[in-house]
Amino acid sequence: MTLRTLSCALVAAILAVAVAACGSDSDTKATSTGSDTLTIYSSMPLRGTDGQAQRARSIVNGEKLALAQAGGKAGDYTVKYVSLDSQKTPGVNDPGAVGDNARRALQDRSTIAYLGDLEDRASAISIPILNQADILQVSPSNTYVGLTRTENAEPGEPDKYYPSGRRTFGRVIPADHIQGIAQAAYQTDEGCTSTYIVHGEDVYGSGIADAVAVDIARSDISVAGNDQIDPDDADYRSLAAKIKGSGADCMFFGGSAGDNAVQLWRDVHKANPDVKLFGPAKLATPGFVSAIGAAGDQTYFTTPALAPDKYPAAAQEFFADYRKAYGEEPGPDAIFGYEAMAATLQAIKNAGAKGNDRSAVVDEFFKLSDRDSVLGTYSIDRRGDTTLNQYGGMRVQNGKLVFDRVIAPSS
Repeated sequence: MTLRTLSCALVAAILAVAVAACGSDSDTKATSTGSDTLTIYSSMPLRGTDGQAQRARSIVNGEKLALAQAGGKAGDYTVKYVSLDSQKTPGVNDPGAVGDNARRALQDRSTIAYLGDLEDRASAISIPILNQADILQVSPSNTYVGLTRTENAEPGEPDKYYPSGRRTFGRVIPADHIQGIAQAAYQTDEGCTSTYIVHGEDVYGSGIADAVAVDIARSDISVAGNDQIDPDDADYRSLAAKIKGSGADCMFFGGSAGDNAVQLWRDVHKANPDVKLFGPAKLATPGFVSAIGAAGDQTYFTTPALAPDKYPAAAQEFFADYRKAYGEEPGPDAIFGYEAMAATLQAIKNAGAKGNDRSAVVDEFFKLSDRDSVLGTYSIDRRGDTTLNQYGGMRVQNGKLVFDRVIAPSS
């Protein structure tokens, strides 16, 4: 399922189930848990050994660490953490499991917040369910703009995800409107003069491609073309020839590995080995890099995750504590999981005597301002987006992902 297939009719169906699960309308609008013990749910695809599951487990470990360091408390309230798996089959996105997790949190009267999801398409399902009960949802990993913003989004977004008319979703990770600016800056730094833009079929791919196209148009780089690919195609040799014929010296692909990006990379590189190939954070994985072979020598990515030494001093303590707690190096996303939990606990604490009131906690999250965190100092804007605007540039060297530079867009 893609975000594009999540039609208004499907959203309405999801909401009908959610409201039925809640009971009466008055029950739905009662936002106080009435308890001194609160529950924060997490929903992540935890099964399997693929890169997605590894990212998810790293995020969950970060969340657990933040709660443990807070002593399992937020203000005067005891906080319980429940980690749910959003996959029934390893490596397969499961909309049904995502919906089940959101409804489980909805039906638990002690629920105060929900951390997730890993994928944008999953949050497109969970947000409207949780929104009905005014449950704060904080994502450590969603970057799709349409969840919070109208630019480069589908018609009806983001409003269709908030049936109550009130925003309850936020994120601690910079979204794709920042990644578009970072891509244009990175391509400029790497000497691109003409970029050919390609994207996948779903909303994420077209959204990030549109954002990059807009920001490239504001730079000195020209757009040589803009095409969509069918992930079911056996090869992209004709498109590779078209890119070569356009005279483009760079290509940007908006999409994920599931869009047959490996085949695209191989075909474009074979047709023109000198073309520099740029991709978004979803492609910056060891699995993708190992699969593209020689094309890696010309490959660059933008990612919201920075090298550990590029974060502030508080982050260095986090990395050390994570290694001590889990006996392994934290994945790049672990720090976002840690901050998603930490920011949620801060919102509960800031609500004071109303820390067990869902509505009050949502209000306090959206009021977070100049928060000193492991990610740096940031605020949450009225849409639910972080004001953090740094992205990292990564490239492939000797078949491995290497952090290249920090990209701090000026706007």
